Amino acid sequence: MPPSELLELVEGGERENIEFKERLETETHLERGRLESLASQMRHRVLTGDGVAVYVVGVTDDGGLKGIAEEDYDETVDVLSVVADEADAVVRDVETHEVDGGRVGVVTVADTYDEMDHIVVGTAGHVDHGKSTLVGTLVTGSADDGDGGTRAYLDVQPHEIERGLSADLSYGVYGFEDGEPVRMNNPLSKREKSDVVSNADRLVSFVDTVGHEPWLRTTIRGIVGQKLDYGLVAVAADDGPTRTTREHLGVLLATDLPTLVAVTKTDAVTEERVEEVEKEVAQLLRNVGKVPYSVAKNEDGVETAVERLPDGVVVPVVRTSAVTLEGFDTLDELLSRLPETHDGADEEFEMYVDRTYNVTGVGTVASGTVKSGVVEEGETVYLGPTADGEFREVEVRSIEMHYHRVDRAKSGSIVGIALKNVDDEEVKRGMVLSSEPRESVREFRAEIMVLNHPTRIRSGYEPVVHLETASEATVFEPESGNVLPGEKDDVRVRFKFRPYAVEEGQRFVFREGRSKGIGTVKEIL
Repeated sequence: MPPSELLELVEGGERENIEFKERLETETHLERGRLESLASQMRHRVLTGDGVAVYVVGVTDDGGLKGIAEEDYDETVDVLSVVADEADAVVRDVETHEVDGGRVGVVTVADTYDEMDHIVVGTAGHVDHGKSTLVGTLVTGSADDGDGGTRAYLDVQPHEIERGLSADLSYGVYGFEDGEPVRMNNPLSKREKSDVVSNADRLVSFVDTVGHEPWLRTTIRGIVGQKLDYGLVAVAADDGPTRTTREHLGVLLATDLPTLVAVTKTDAVTEERVEEVEKEVAQLLRNVGKVPYSVAKNEDGVETAVERLPDGVVVPVVRTSAVTLEGFDTLDELLSRLPETHDGADEEFEMYVDRTYNVTGVGTVASGTVKSGVVEEGETVYLGPTADGEFREVEVRSIEMHYHRVDRAKSGSIVGIALKNVDDEEVKRGMVLSSEPRESVREFRAEIMVLNHPTRIRSGYEPVVHLETASEATVFEPESGNVLPGEKDDVRVRFKFRPYAVEEGQRFVFREGRSKGIGTVKEIL
């Protein structure tokens, strides 16, 4: 909110859903009688504001911008969070302004977030095969201009937009309400993303990976490190499957992720060429033991795809054009009906950290996909392991899902969790947030399969292991002494530099140069 809008807000004075507070104190305002009174007042504000109330803190009753000290400001926001919980509401947004050496905040409070169906889809494919454009068109419902205009909605860095190449994971979201799409005019708008989460009863989150070869490790992180329900591979009709297509498809299928294929850019080629590419895709899938299924060529195509895709054997193939919008109604129907594949909501909370950043007025935020359980605002969780293998207690200050403030998040949700009194440098990618301290692991035994390697894998081999969000150099010690491509063997795996939270049964991908393989953790050592 610009300063001019803040001034306009306070000049309008208190009204039905707008309340001024200079400061709130824990000792005074959280006493039982006072807390109940404030909660009753908040429920009234939220009700009269059609589910939303705004508290302006650091101002006098008559709207004077007084500003309060940082520690008083933080305490006030914390008190409002407690009051919101008592009022069956949640703090959705906090905007902080510096005024005369103090802080003024605009705190948005709304009805408690209701959990919804939520699937997470990881997109992959060769560079320029239209996967980012595909997602951009899905979340907007707008046809592309033929030059990848909708792709810019997902490219998060200026140089990415300029070059038309994504260099890191990006995220998109749309939803459904009563089966009808809930989209955005401008997916770069935080407010519109928040509105989708607020209004939809079913949410589809996209993790858009990187198509350029040099960033294959980032793509693997997006596939392995996020708790994906489905994979979506884009294959351009003009280019057909490439080596990168095979790489991405191989990683998706090797991790047993149910996957569908979108043949893109069908407007740019003849019908004969589309059919030729579909045959190439079909053969590629059959080579790895999957059953290709053309949705467009079957009368009950969507129904069958919805039923058979989750088993991981059938791979639906959909013709698409972001320019003509061919196939997008089919994708909408599929994504509106595909079931959640994640479970674990009744298990202990666990989330591997994928990114960390700092938000003014909020503090350090750790983002990732909730792997299991439920996390709630105000809850105490554990962060680790550190380089020396320790876990420390931290408090969940707030939770956001696609810029929408929520009071809790369950398994399968992509969230940012603000941590109270935690410095940025304390949080590293590959760490875990959990209900209880996890075991700190430096070595484990795994069963691996070598998918590609020029010779034999021998003792001392040093690939990078991608496990959850961790990407770490390791040392392999094969039990048989060496492993050939196509073979399976048990190996001892040791992290070279720091420990991670690892448990039996976890799948991982390992790479070194053009060599790659997959593995399953069998025993912690």
